[in-house]
Amino acid sequence: MNPRLNLLQPYPFERLHALFSGVTPSPAYVPINFSIGEPKHPTPAFIREAVQASLDGLGLYPATAGALPLRHTIALWLQRRYRLPSVDPATEVLPVSGSREALFAFAQTIIDSSYTNAVGFQPVVLCPNPGYQIYEGAALLAGAQPYYVNSDPAYRYVCDYSTVPDHVWTRTQLLYVCSPGNPTGAVLDLDNWREIFSLSDRFGFTIASDECYSEIYFEECSPPIGGLQAAHILGRSFERIVMFSSLSKRSNIPGMRSGCVAGDASLLKNFLLFRTYHGSALSPVYQAASIAAWGDEQHVFDNRQRYVEKFSAVTPMLSEVLDITMPDAGFYLWVRVSCTGLDDCTFARRLYAAHNVTVLPGSYLARTVYCTNPGCDYVRIALVPDKSKCIEGIRRIVEFCKSL
Repeated sequence: MNPRLNLLQPYPFERLHALFSGVTPSPAYVPINFSIGEPKHPTPAFIREAVQASLDGLGLYPATAGALPLRHTIALWLQRRYRLPSVDPATEVLPVSGSREALFAFAQTIIDSSYTNAVGFQPVVLCPNPGYQIYEGAALLAGAQPYYVNSDPAYRYVCDYSTVPDHVWTRTQLLYVCSPGNPTGAVLDLDNWREIFSLSDRFGFTIASDECYSEIYFEECSPPIGGLQAAHILGRSFERIVMFSSLSKRSNIPGMRSGCVAGDASLLKNFLLFRTYHGSALSPVYQAASIAAWGDEQHVFDNRQRYVEKFSAVTPMLSEVLDITMPDAGFYLWVRVSCTGLDDCTFARRLYAAHNVTVLPGSYLARTVYCTNPGCDYVRIALVPDKSKCIEGIRRIVEFCKSL
């Protein structure tokens, strides 16, 4: 067996299952699950119809590079969304089977494991802390060492790269950024991007920009800036940056596993080579439905409004008992619970037992660095159920906090 598999840590939801082992929640309450970021809004009818109209595609092998009409539609969306003058659908866009698959596979393409033999030190992959566990797993299975950069509440929950020493930067081959961030909802601004690009120019690493929450925000006039957009504004090419996006959150179709990557053409050429052997091409049926989804914005606007309504309804309720901060974007509330006198795991377990509401302990989404886990005082609340369930779930959390 691959010995690197032994380096992988249990996934957060495995740990949550173990935490709740032996607990029987109160039967007086219908369960409400805020733990997983799985969109629950209905899949738009026109996307369902596009799937049904394309079922003949089940008789075809899909091309790994994707159909040109899909790449063209994605390129046009990127130009509209990020105000880019041009994106080459043939060389700068690649459909993928969801952003999770691509974020993992990209590290397997980028990391040069021969570096370890040549200089005696493992290559490094920088990961946000707290963050998405796939970054860590991708680094480990590529033969690299994950290096965790804490997201500082005093720094808008953006990673403080000034804490990374030069001897780490010199070994860094890949930097994962997530904006809007999971779990904090923090959005990188242009100054943050300027710093990241400057570091990439100095040390030569590649930037993987995870933007799967980019279409869920609260002010229509202020969509989150993307990595390719920042590069364009700063007068740069797409050299050494690839962005990852997804239809899962944008269009409420997580079961399609449809996304895209875009950016540096030379990197995407090699990524396509890897994926050709990896064998994870998007079904022709879902490619056709994805064309419909990427080409429409009204359903995305409607989706955003549902989240705006939910946040507007529940944040005043929750602020009565907990110190909360509205995220910049995304559908998570990253809530500090230490004021209750409970740690994150105890809070989640007791809430589940008493009120049948599931939240995710923040420490499960972070790693201990310098004896400190930056998630240990927090829980993540995913406002993905419908509005009435969100209100009821938050009402129970308020009731639980008042009982402590």
